[in-house]
Amino acid sequence: MSGLPGFLRGATQAPIQTVAGPVRAGSFGLIAQGSAWKYTLQHDRPADFLLLMTRGQGRAVIEGVRRGLSTHHALFVPAGTLFSLDLPTGTQALYMESPAGLTDRLPDSALLMRVRDSMAQAELTAEIDAMAREIAGHRPRALEALEARVRLVSVWLHRQVAAGSVEPGADGASQRLARRFARIVVRAYRNPAPMADHAEALDVTPTHLTRVCKQTCGRTAADMLAERRLHAARMALETGTQPVQAIAQSLGFASAAYFSRFVQVQTGHSPTALRKAARKRA
Repeated sequence: MSGLPGFLRGATQAPIQTVAGPVRAGSFGLIAQGSAWKYTLQHDRPADFLLLMTRGQGRAVIEGVRRGLSTHHALFVPAGTLFSLDLPTGTQALYMESPAGLTDRLPDSALLMRVRDSMAQAELTAEIDAMAREIAGHRPRALEALEARVRLVSVWLHRQVAAGSVEPGADGASQRLARRFARIVVRAYRNPAPMADHAEALDVTPTHLTRVCKQTCGRTAADMLAERRLHAARMALETGTQPVQAIAQSLGFASAAYFSRFVQVQTGHSPTALRKAARKRA
């Protein structure tokens, strides 16, 4: 199952909108092209996300714990879970994204699976292919078809769990602490409280929390907070129309000037420059 089916290499990425949010499916490379930061920065999404690696290797950070990805790995990340993806150039993958609540049958925790069975690989590829065709075609009752496909994907995921395809990964004290902090980041990244306050809430010292996060995912605890805030900032700047001052306030910055310095240091560009560049790409 090397590479992508021909249809998926050129499939449109325009989603079909449900009451809960958009449904997307197809080639991961197409949605990441030109906006890799949407996935390389640690963030949580309002949608359930599934990735199937079809060629190459990469890495994911899931709730503060780094995991390796390679061909025939499938990664499922429920809505509201902190994660990031680093897929180098040349890597190929398929994806599905469905709004939380579209079905209650998807797993409620992140899963990394090694899908060794060729029939299972073909089944998931076929489901994502069919979803991409529905989205591209906008045929009558497409939404019902997509909802049904998402339910079929949930069946596929539960079958992989039953087949023992899930790779559990390390679960020591460091990983458990990193996961607890990742959940705090999701809840509190808009709060201006410093990382030290979160360490205190976890009953550890800032030094220990920083060391553990660096060990489990290669980023410090402060880096994790900064990445989540930067992701929210870039989403607001590049996909919305809110004034910079309003974005700064919504993310807990004391002033628009402080927010602008944060964005400049993190990206090398001002908020205004990022917004202008995004509009040119659109």
